[in-house]
Amino acid sequence: MSFRQAKKRVDDTLELIPLAKEDPAYAIEVEAMANEAQAIVEKMEFARMLAGELDKNDALMTINSGAGGTESCDWAAMVYRMYTRWAEKRGHKIEIVDYQAGDEAGIKSVAFYVRGAYAYGYLKSETGVHRLVRISPFDANARRHTSFVSVFVSADIDDDIEIEIAEKDLKVDTYRAGGAGGQHVNKTDSAVRLTHTPTGVVAASQSERSQHQNRAKAMKMLRAKLYELEMQKRQAEQDKINKTKKAIEWGSQIRSYVLQPYRLVKDHRTGFSLGNADGVLDGNLDGFMEAFLLAQGGKGFVTDTGMDV
Repeated sequence: MSFRQAKKRVDDTLELIPLAKEDPAYAIEVEAMANEAQAIVEKMEFARMLAGELDKNDALMTINSGAGGTESCDWAAMVYRMYTRWAEKRGHKIEIVDYQAGDEAGIKSVAFYVRGAYAYGYLKSETGVHRLVRISPFDANARRHTSFVSVFVSADIDDDIEIEIAEKDLKVDTYRAGGAGGQHVNKTDSAVRLTHTPTGVVAASQSERSQHQNRAKAMKMLRAKLYELEMQKRQAEQDKINKTKKAIEWGSQIRSYVLQPYRLVKDHRTGFSLGNADGVLDGNLDGFMEAFLLAQGGKGFVTDTGMDV
């Protein structure tokens, strides 16, 4: 729906309000029109939040387990499942490019693309540290444990975006693909891990059959991550000027998932929370994402987001 069409709906509702005051028979109709107009405006306001240059793009996600061994690796696997379930519900596709299994259970790290309309626009809200509180299934004494997982999200950028990476700034490691998770990728002897030494940013690929192809894919991922870091740097500088905006900083604890002694998932940036923790872990994340995007504000106006407004 265009801005003019939406404005006409609102104007029509405003014109009928005086009639409703004079004749109660109009009141029910006007109330319904007012509710519809409000819903339209709210949807258009949210669509405006997805007006960023890269919001339409696919997303590249990296999940890393924190300190805590098996407990954190298991939490990383839960977080990975949470995002794959979210993607499935939206009809998006998952493409794993690197998978490092935990020593006993779970995942040490996983990098994957989420391919679908506005994947990055939504998932950019997820960068940061995710905290889990629960009774550990790995503790024979059934004690409560706290685990941390870091999530980093960048847009799958086009090849024409210029990000200069000097060869001298690259550390290149090759390794054999495999381990738990090998069922998701092609097992080869040509997996590649690139480390950008000035920033410490890492990108790895083991999904292609040749070292050359894996290096090319890892380089594209590295460029996307460095682009995202640059965007966050600019955002942080802007936030110093505009204190009303909430900063998005790598390493910040953004959300807590409490399963014991009560059940609650709370986003610390927006205050949005849900008591249905199981539903959240099954991919019901839209409420958190929308609250974050609306709190952050946006630039410009999207005329077509694929949303039925």
